[in-house]
Amino acid sequence: MGVRHTITGSPVGDLTLVADGAALIGLYFAGHSRNPRLPSLGPRDDSGFCDVITQLDEYFAGARTTFSVELAPRGSAFELAVWHQLLEIPYGATRTYGQLAVALGDPGGAQAVGNANGWNPISIIVPCHRVVGADGRLTGYAGGLSRKRFLLALEEPPAEDLGRLF
Repeated sequence: MGVRHTITGSPVGDLTLVADGAALIGLYFAGHSRNPRLPSLGPRDDSGFCDVITQLDEYFAGARTTFSVELAPRGSAFELAVWHQLLEIPYGATRTYGQLAVALGDPGGAQAVGNANGWNPISIIVPCHRVVGADGRLTGYAGGLSRKRFLLALEEPPAEDLGRLF
């Protein structure tokens, strides 16, 4: 099948999905601040994206908290390690760049983690939106801070569920 892409609508605007064979290698927002590092997104071919689109629709409807899509992001060994750490952040939770750096064994590596986070090629599914600054404030996001706010708000538990946490 080779590299190909499709575009699907979502509550955060059009999303461009890129696959190589059966594996998803990219998920980009319209106006994504960092251009894909791929030589090409391949031809538009809407076949083979049904499962990921269904899972994204379920996520946006609040019916899905994890994804089961085959992923094959392309990046350096360090970037891949950071992106793997992003997959470990639970739905509805956040981590700081510093916490991710510590988890990777480099307590002083928050800035490098932030750079790798910014190059995450599979937004939403590899949840880079769940990473916040050391003070808990929202920091940069390739899809824009309004999208980051939206995604974090989507993942907040309903107010009636908060009592069950204590």
